[in-house]
Amino acid sequence: MMITPVHRFRDIERKPEYLQPEKCVPPPSRASLETMWFIRDGCGIACAVVTWMLVFYADFVVLLVMLVPSRDYVYSVINGTLFNTLAFLALASHFRAMLTDPVPIVGAFLSDAVFSPVADLGAVPKGNATKEFIESLQLKPGQVVYKCPKCCSIKPDRAHHCSVCKRCIRKMDHHCPWVNNCVGENNQKYFVLFTMYIALISLHALIMVGFHFLYCFEEDWTKCSSFSPPTTVILLILLCFEALLFLIFTSVMFGTQVHSICTDETGIEQLKKEERRWAKKTKWMNMKAVFGHPFSIAWLSPFATPDQGKADPYQYVV
Repeated sequence: MMITPVHRFRDIERKPEYLQPEKCVPPPSRASLETMWFIRDGCGIACAVVTWMLVFYADFVVLLVMLVPSRDYVYSVINGTLFNTLAFLALASHFRAMLTDPVPIVGAFLSDAVFSPVADLGAVPKGNATKEFIESLQLKPGQVVYKCPKCCSIKPDRAHHCSVCKRCIRKMDHHCPWVNNCVGENNQKYFVLFTMYIALISLHALIMVGFHFLYCFEEDWTKCSSFSPPTTVILLILLCFEALLFLIFTSVMFGTQVHSICTDETGIEQLKKEERRWAKKTKWMNMKAVFGHPFSIAWLSPFATPDQGKADPYQYVV
């Protein structure tokens, strides 16, 4: 494989001494890598909390303002159960997207080289471009490794550095503050489910608000809600604004994510117009690579970890 112009985005070094391994801090211990993945970013944590609060607010208005005061028991039970089920799945998907390491378990860092000491770990190890690690790779003539100068790591193919996570993320689509995490190949399923379920509960809430307004116009406003008429109107308008805003936003995000999965090209790769150096697969195979093999109802469940099969080795041979 010849060096292409796209490599200008990387630091290409052919010899261990050029990687300046003496400047790299050794990676954390295995025990620290096995702890729960959580990004300590103030903005991201605030956005995640706001997301949960908005869902709880929508649930409050739907139940206590519209459904509980309704005289139609069957209508209230069906819509209440449906809305809360979708809301629960949305929050569960958000939880998984936020606390899942965006990089899956990987194979080797180099083809035709000795397996690395961190080959069975999750995220791209921070600071693994040490002298000992590079020497253990036993690089042959013509082999090239990429080093990220920001996190001092051996950089896998299709990886980009996230300034918020402070790590290199393979197949990084973008960093989403609403889930306080990067969207990568290991948590993309949960992010897609999160956007889908938020769009569904937003649409459901808008429909119920419309029917409730019609019901209140036909009946006495004092009887269509347990709150006063001014309070009821304010709560419904706020919910309508919230639902409309998030319906548009999450629908667009859901569409772009599905398109990115089908084309097997991340948002960053599309933005940078990076040359495609990986094998092209069918759209259906790309979907199964994200949601799991084979197709099943588990695709819609945030509790089912997708069976993505063996991860592709990170090839660097030229």
